[in-house]
Amino acid sequence: MVQTRTLARTRPELGAFLKSRRERIAPEAAGLPSGARRRTPGLRREEVAALAGVGVTWYTWLEQGRDIRASSDFLERLARIFKLDATERRHLFLLAHQRLPSEPGKTWCEVPPLVHRLMADLPTRPSYVLNLRWDVLAFNSAADALFGFSRHAVETRNLLWLLFTDPAIRALFDPWQAQARQMLGSFKRDAARAPADPALNALVETLSQVDEEFRVWWPDQEIHGPCLGVRTLSVAPLGAVEVEHISLTIDDEHHLRLVYYAARDDALETLLKECVTPGES
Repeated sequence: MVQTRTLARTRPELGAFLKSRRERIAPEAAGLPSGARRRTPGLRREEVAALAGVGVTWYTWLEQGRDIRASSDFLERLARIFKLDATERRHLFLLAHQRLPSEPGKTWCEVPPLVHRLMADLPTRPSYVLNLRWDVLAFNSAADALFGFSRHAVETRNLLWLLFTDPAIRALFDPWQAQARQMLGSFKRDAARAPADPALNALVETLSQVDEEFRVWWPDQEIHGPCLGVRTLSVAPLGAVEVEHISLTIDDEHHLRLVYYAARDDALETLLKECVTPGES
């Protein structure tokens, strides 16, 4: 009963949204001839219905806010016809009370300038930005001092790759095996959002060839949730240091997140303060 009342409230909004997006699309953009004269801008209702594979009467009723329900498949077709961006697509599904199908994950994106500024304002708190492939797209000086990202070329500056192939990173995450398996479980959760991405699949294939432990662990079904908690790092000359870490979404559409570390005591911050320089890479 509650769902019916709520859907009744959003039907007029759904119809108005569809009408506005239909009128925004030129016939040529939808692969149709423009025709000699059109009384209204954009596509006609019968054209949208034909492109979406439904009857014109049914689509007209939907746009008029009548008591009918649209399937997720139909809404997905409309999103393509109207060339909706991610925000508009999400709004369409919310208005129609349908679960939003996942979008293919993106594994390469640019980091917004404001995020660079944010990391630069954290001179003793190691921070870096990852995409779904775990490429390290940006990092501050504290993260570089701790993880040595700048020692690696951009094409190999990938957290998963370094975790299994860089002796310095292996030594840093001590005990390595337990933390590496937990981090691999977190990576598998992200990889599931971009199953057809060639760059991500190439990373997995290459790691399976060059590292025995990765090859054995990758088929496991162990999956870890959000990246937050406490890690133990072996930092010279301090020895074992506990650091809290958390992963914060900074761009949901492009699957970017900021990973932030904070030491549980002052020793690591004091050491990083001596090592870091202003700004970030």
